[in-house]
Amino acid sequence: MSSISKVLYIGVTNNLARRVEEHKQGEIKGFSSKYKVYKLVYFEHTNDISSAIEREKQLKKWRREKKVNLIEKDNDRWVDLSGGLLDFSTRSARSK
Repeated sequence: MSSISKVLYIGVTNNLARRVEEHKQGEIKGFSSKYKVYKLVYFEHTNDISSAIEREKQLKKWRREKKVNLIEKDNDRWVDLSGGLLDFSTRSARSK
């Protein structure tokens, strides 16, 4: 996640759409609400929680420059990638 000024937040979740929505609604108190970290600019997917946690720890140890390079490899304009994700999540929730 990123702010408009490109402050970065790294986390792990079992439901990306829900977690992004929580960030966007300001429900995540602390760092992310303080720095307005509301844009999904990069994500990775795995079905293994242990490897997800290990990857999170690895990324958090990286220098900022390396994190920026990882993001910009696939998203050089820092576009918010959550649009379709949240649309799908909202439709799924309404259909239940």
